[in-house]
Amino acid sequence: MQRKRYSPGRAPGTLLGLGAGLAVALGALTGCSAADSPEGVTIDAKAGAAAAPVAPPGRYRTLFEPCGAVPQTTLRDLLPGTASLADADRAKAFRGTAAVTYDTDRRVGCAWSADTDDGSHRLVLDVERVVSYDPTVSDAARAQEVYVRKQLAAKIPVPATPTPTPTPPAGTTAPTGTVSPASATTAPTGTPSGNPSDGGTTAPATTPATPSAPATTGLEPRLLSGLGDIAFVDDTLGPASANGHQRVVSVVFRTSNVIVTVEYQQRTTGSVAAPDSKELQDRAQNLARLLADRLEE
Repeated sequence: MQRKRYSPGRAPGTLLGLGAGLAVALGALTGCSAADSPEGVTIDAKAGAAAAPVAPPGRYRTLFEPCGAVPQTTLRDLLPGTASLADADRAKAFRGTAAVTYDTDRRVGCAWSADTDDGSHRLVLDVERVVSYDPTVSDAARAQEVYVRKQLAAKIPVPATPTPTPTPPAGTTAPTGTVSPASATTAPTGTPSGNPSDGGTTAPATTPATPSAPATTGLEPRLLSGLGDIAFVDDTLGPASANGHQRVVSVVFRTSNVIVTVEYQQRTTGSVAAPDSKELQDRAQNLARLLADRLEE
């Protein structure tokens, strides 16, 4: 009778059972790991920790063409000297001169100018799209940093963030029963004898006037409301010279990650009066609001 050959090792059924059990254990472990990861957070497999959230990109990815962004009707008001030009020269003045930039998706600009008998006007437009290369800082936050530097350069202070008033712990009450020094003092009773005019001193009839703050015209460099996310206007009058006066008005505003600067200049010659501040500010602000609407299109 022939005997069966003996093979050392585990029985086939035992091996199959172990393999199935190992697969179930691995599947359960994977499911637990996936369930423990919060939704929307990237897991770094090497570090074994959640990566920092990525800041959102800016609202704007491109910029508009600046020389064609200002309507001719607006240019006629800003450059009154164009009224006396020949048609060909007026058309050339309205086209403007584009600024030279290396990336028109990041920065663009344009300039226009026209002379008059008693001076000249010049308009400069600068549009910058700010991009943050730090994944934890948004483009809009980086643009705000650039804007603040421009505002501080114009000597317009940044409003301070109010300090929150500390809240007393729950269950505590204000102390009661204390008497102020004023209330603790008893007013004297009775009427002093004698005539007040006899040797006594009386309080002066009027109190000295305190010096008041210098009056403002409302045209000083200041923050503007209702223009972009944040805006300011700067106004500088150069010193008078034999060549006349020059005033430069700048309106700067930020919308998301785009910063727009409108610079409007007027120069007068000879004995002509200095350019009017309100007139230049109104014109520059009107153009800035028009460009802000253009960004919303």
